[in-house]
Amino acid sequence: MSIKSKALATAAALTLVSGAGMAGALSAGTASAATPSCGDSCVNIFSHQFGTHRSPNYVVDVLRQGEKVNQPVILFRTADFDPAEDWTVSFQGTTADFYAAGLVSAAVALHYGCVVNDPFPDCYGQTTFNVNDPAFEIEYAPFGVDSGLCMGVAATAIQEEGVTLQPCGVSGKTVWIADIFDSPATLFNGYVPLINGSDTNFSTPYVLTYPSSGFPTNMPRPELEVDNITGFSQGFPPGPELGTVQDNQLWGADFGVLN
Repeated sequence: MSIKSKALATAAALTLVSGAGMAGALSAGTASAATPSCGDSCVNIFSHQFGTHRSPNYVVDVLRQGEKVNQPVILFRTADFDPAEDWTVSFQGTTADFYAAGLVSAAVALHYGCVVNDPFPDCYGQTTFNVNDPAFEIEYAPFGVDSGLCMGVAATAIQEEGVTLQPCGVSGKTVWIADIFDSPATLFNGYVPLINGSDTNFSTPYVLTYPSSGFPTNMPRPELEVDNITGFSQGFPPGPELGTVQDNQLWGADFGVLN
């Protein structure tokens, strides 16, 4: 384990199934990780555009089970025999933890992982608010075996940048931040936008998105991408202008074996 990995493992301040932030988004449902070998420790992530916690229908999948850098990440129909749907939460904590480990920039931390006076004198210009969203890496683990490859982007996030397998624990490109200030109505039903940790656009950050013109059964399979969020981000305080995020940018997850 690298120094950065150890720092993250030690610094993780919350789990994906506790607290208001991710309690809904990554919590119990009727179906989850694809194969029995992967078991209860694995997680399946799905788009709210096509499913719910009770019936995810299509889940995050590695195209053709390819275990290599730059392999596209898609959505595919749920199955309990498909190792391409096996993922683990590689590292978890808060955005501030990932900043402390050197995996996200100071600008990202200021907007999504800021604790007043530690180390910033104020957070996004608002000294009365701490902003420290949950963050994590999602590692491809076919049959429960960690691959060292995480869901991410190959370059700093831009509009329509494809989501692919990338080395875990190297940079913010494989970090995903749960944007808990957006879409509160859907957040507490278990769905959140996920900001890529390499984001440089803080008014409309780049979030995990299913292509608007795609469907999981299309050929060739549409690749997940990062696009500008469709709603408002990081309002202070959260207000009625939030809650406009489209379903193809809202994500949920469950743990266990897919039924």
